[in-house]
Amino acid sequence: MRGLTGKVIAESFNQVGFTILVIIVVAAIVELFVYVLFSKILKNKYTLPVMLMAPAAVGLLLLIIYPIAFEVRLAFSNMSLRHFKNPTFGIAQGWNNFKLIFTEPVLKQVMFFPLLLRTILWTAIQVSFHVSLGLGLAMLLNRPMKLRGLYRTILVIPWALPQVIAVLTWRGEFHYQYGFINIMLRDIGLNPIQWKTSPFWNFVAMNITNIWLGVPFMMVILLGGLQSISREYYEVADIDGASGWAKFSRITLPLLKPVMTPAVILGTIWTFNNFNVPFFINENELETSDILVTALFRAAFQYNRYGFAAAFALVIFLILLVFAIVYMRATGGIKGVYEK
Repeated sequence: MRGLTGKVIAESFNQVGFTILVIIVVAAIVELFVYVLFSKILKNKYTLPVMLMAPAAVGLLLLIIYPIAFEVRLAFSNMSLRHFKNPTFGIAQGWNNFKLIFTEPVLKQVMFFPLLLRTILWTAIQVSFHVSLGLGLAMLLNRPMKLRGLYRTILVIPWALPQVIAVLTWRGEFHYQYGFINIMLRDIGLNPIQWKTSPFWNFVAMNITNIWLGVPFMMVILLGGLQSISREYYEVADIDGASGWAKFSRITLPLLKPVMTPAVILGTIWTFNNFNVPFFINENELETSDILVTALFRAAFQYNRYGFAAAFALVIFLILLVFAIVYMRATGGIKGVYEK
């Protein structure tokens, strides 16, 4: 058994080494081609900047642009496990996929709009807690205190841990019989909670886990924004006799908006598309706990509806794109980035 494990590890290292070697060779070929084309043939003075950008451009093309284009093409097909080798592509197939998203269950029973509303509720709860708790902790850590560095380190630990490991640990804590939460409830004379089988409590468990995981990130971002605000504003406000709330609402929040706006957008997109927490906490696959991205995963890899899942993914992308545009226009939080 030990020999077999060593063999598997050795083969894994060989595969990784081969992949790295291929990447290095491809990058060298790209650099050589760009150098010959721009320096020797075109005699362009921007040869060096183009050479520096070329590997990244090729990487973006292969890892982002091509998969997106493939997904768009796949959305206009009837590809599934039944039609895997001979799928049909066309506008009619794409229209049928998009129509099925809104007219038939995207899972076994749950329709799209109840799933969308649950995802919005999940995202709203998470972002609200992340921003409020993250801002509160950031303001506490922004004050002079002893062992401030130690407190920062401890508070960042949930974010620093590998997310899958942290989620699986939390799932163990939600065990009905052996979970630490239910053990404490029994010790104080309360009934244990059906975290994994009750639709309501399973959704609560998802939220508890992701709040614990997401607050440190928002705290770090907002702490950086707070440290960039000059203390002179607060000193002038103190001279004018401003209250703590006045300083917070008229100095801290407005000056923090250029940092908070992209952080909220990123947090919303990450939470909306958070797969690990809803999928692993929902161990019994309750459809009442699924959000859009877990439903997308089940449609693609459990129900093998590949064309439908590709169209489903495009719908999710459009929802998030519209949200980002509307939020940026409504808040004006990024005006300071490009306006004088």
